[in-house]
Amino acid sequence: MKKIVLSLVMALTAVSLHAQIDRTTMPAAGPAPSINLEEPTRFELKNGLTVMVVENHKLPRVSMQLSIDNPPALEGDKSGVSSLAAGLMGNGSTSISKDDFNEEVDFLGASINFGSSSAFASSLSKYFPRVLELMADAAINPNFTEEEFQKEKERTLTGLKSQEKDVSAMASRVQAAIAYGTEHPYGEFATEETVNNVTLADTKDFYSTYFNPNSAYLIIIGDVNTKEVKKLVKKHFSSWKKGDPIVANWKNPTTPQGATVNFIDMPNAVQSEVSVQNVVNLQMKDPDYLSTLMANRILGGGGSARLFQNLREDKAYTYGSYSSIGNSKYSPSRFRAYASVRNAVTDSAAVQILEEVQKIISEPVTQKELDAAKATYVGSFVMALEQPSTIARYALNIETEGLPKDFYKTYLERVNAITVADVQAAAGKYFTTDNTQVVVTGKGQDILENLEKMTFQGKGLPVKYFNTSAEAIAKPEYKMPIPEGVTAASVIESYLDAIGGREALEKVNSVAIYAAGEVQGMALNFKIIRTTKDQFMQDVSMMGNSMSKQVFNGESGYMAMQGQKIDFDEKQTAMVKDEAQPFYELSLSEEAISLEGIEKVDGESAYKVKVSPSRTAYYAVATGQKIREVTVVEMMGQSIESTMNFGAYQEASGILFPFTIGQMMGPQLIEFKVEKVDVNSGVSDADFN
Repeated sequence: MKKIVLSLVMALTAVSLHAQIDRTTMPAAGPAPSINLEEPTRFELKNGLTVMVVENHKLPRVSMQLSIDNPPALEGDKSGVSSLAAGLMGNGSTSISKDDFNEEVDFLGASINFGSSSAFASSLSKYFPRVLELMADAAINPNFTEEEFQKEKERTLTGLKSQEKDVSAMASRVQAAIAYGTEHPYGEFATEETVNNVTLADTKDFYSTYFNPNSAYLIIIGDVNTKEVKKLVKKHFSSWKKGDPIVANWKNPTTPQGATVNFIDMPNAVQSEVSVQNVVNLQMKDPDYLSTLMANRILGGGGSARLFQNLREDKAYTYGSYSSIGNSKYSPSRFRAYASVRNAVTDSAAVQILEEVQKIISEPVTQKELDAAKATYVGSFVMALEQPSTIARYALNIETEGLPKDFYKTYLERVNAITVADVQAAAGKYFTTDNTQVVVTGKGQDILENLEKMTFQGKGLPVKYFNTSAEAIAKPEYKMPIPEGVTAASVIESYLDAIGGREALEKVNSVAIYAAGEVQGMALNFKIIRTTKDQFMQDVSMMGNSMSKQVFNGESGYMAMQGQKIDFDEKQTAMVKDEAQPFYELSLSEEAISLEGIEKVDGESAYKVKVSPSRTAYYAVATGQKIREVTVVEMMGQSIESTMNFGAYQEASGILFPFTIGQMMGPQLIEFKVEKVDVNSGVSDADFN
């Protein structure tokens, strides 16, 4: 009864107060909440290792973070050595094998992970002494073996291979290379050649040079006793030998003079990666650091920011557009405003990004925008304090970034003190459109002409051209003359002749192709069946489980993916029926096809033939063989482009078939090796149920 009465009183009080509140005026901001961060207990070993301990007995858990504060290393012709060394770290130690090490960590319910300049572990507090011992042993006495080195190198090379057709990955590395230069740690990147230059001895040398206690920080947070921690750390880390001081072996990038467009051609790109960027000298200890974060947040820090609202919500150029700005005490870092956009609007999107950057430089932001940005930072800051890793990161930043001891205690106070003028000053200092680099990675055939015509503030921007290795190149040429007498029909007939001849192909009733590939170390199987009864089946599976399957029985069909089955609509049925024949080129009419020109496909000249409204095929000029096919399908209101590459033709039953099939899966090109081709055998109607 008391609860009911209390509720009524509160409700009536709220009603009476309603009339007294002026809803047209935003309430004044209250004082910033007091932030009470636990001060770590700090001590240092004779070898230079700095240790910080924060006791927190709320939960019986402990987290351990080892960070080494070195300037970034230029790896040069052995770029990739740091990631290879990191991959070898944590494989046990010289006193415990990899398998025994991993088995014990799992048994203890703990986790231990290593990077090239870091280590992290977590465990229940009762196992903390042993887990700390294991982490120390693996860090100080790593188990670098030739066998594990070769495995790590193979994984690295496989990863690099899978990125070759990944537009986003290529764009990212060339953007950095253009900003910093390839002779800077932030601008260099690993290649097959540089990784193959690395030996096991190189990884050991990298470890001994850069993984030392001189500039290392060990932060332990959780249900521990500081005195006991001190004993354990001295016991397990005192043997870690001090190394020589690290000296930077590179020069800082120079500021470009004037704005430029920098273009990287990726013929397989279905959208363009656009980045407007410049290098900045920003450190956490700078007085305008927080004002700069506010400027970046308002410009491109999320769905409510200007870039997102302009390029997505207003113009529908992209699914999202954002900005970021880095900071470093060792080197200039980078400001970027970026988006992945449709090919047709690449130049327009680049101009809109430039205009938004210029606007925040030249015009004050609104108080409403600034208040919203502050609210976001305050909320994120307060929520982050609940995580032990946050306390560790803050303690480390104070030690390594030259910050005052009360940097985080007064963080919210300083955020709330930022003014509109502060934001504009920061934007004007760290953002630029005068000396900016507009880096565009995409399909030159579709976008380069408009990029070269692009203007900003009434001026054209000079265009530079680069390959995916960030090397300057001549302007790509796309318009190649079609030889006299060559038509779409003659290209198709040349293809049929090249693989066996029309007469032999017309005797084929069914073809079943079985192939195998690999993605991220996992085996994939690919199977495709076609018949002259308009039956079609394509299945991509992993470990016996179908990942993506299309089936058409001649009249109807469906697509199955991740357990969901979607029946083909009328349009999809017609499209699949067109490609169900083993060799659909046999039935193409001259009136229904068109020769679109000659294009480069992975460096090879090919005739581009529109064989249907939804499909384009590319036939090599030199051999007549089909080397690529691009299909566009409508699914759930969206156009989805599917690309397949063909190569390494070999004979089967008197006909040449491609024995390598490359299929784009998301941003990656997965290459399948054909293992078997069945012609007029091994196929029944049951395959199309």
